[in-house]
Amino acid sequence: MAIVALGNRFVSEDAASARDSARIEALYAEHGARIHRFLRDLLDDTALAADATQETFVRAYKRLSDLDPALRVAPWLFGIARNVALETRRSRFRARRLVVDGAGQELQVAGPGSPETDYLGQEALHIVRLALAKLTEERRAMLLLRLDHGLPYEDIAETMGCSLAKVKVEIFRARETLREAMAAYERTPNTKERTRR
Repeated sequence: MAIVALGNRFVSEDAASARDSARIEALYAEHGARIHRFLRDLLDDTALAADATQETFVRAYKRLSDLDPALRVAPWLFGIARNVALETRRSRFRARRLVVDGAGQELQVAGPGSPETDYLGQEALHIVRLALAKLTEERRAMLLLRLDHGLPYEDIAETMGCSLAKVKVEIFRARETLREAMAAYERTPNTKERTRR
């Protein structure tokens, strides 16, 4: 049986593993839904988000012994989740292939919030999603952490590994992008013209 350090005490590896398992289960119970929602928003795919959530907590489990007790757990977990999302998007981008028909034309697939919907709420949501998709990964992550997950600017800075000033500027710019997209949407005279865009 191996002996490992736990704080200033030494315990068996099995006991340390049991403590880590209980701790990661508690972390998942407390933060799992928020991490999943964050990843779903970043990846725009529920199934990928589920896999990425699992990977986030696997990595967190492996790094529990490295976690500084002075650090807040939520920013630490969101930072791991963000890295997992970036890796997932990169691998998905590499694997993606254009679907072409026999004539060499790209096939268009309608997605959620597509122009076919007649509901203005769905249309507005579509405009917001398009605007979010145009943001850089970093800017979108910061905005989602602030608006959707309610993290304070300080925690976002810690999660993203950047200065507080940068977080404030990036979130301001992201909000401006969304405002501009919604203003353009509202200036469009009628629904038929809006859905053609």
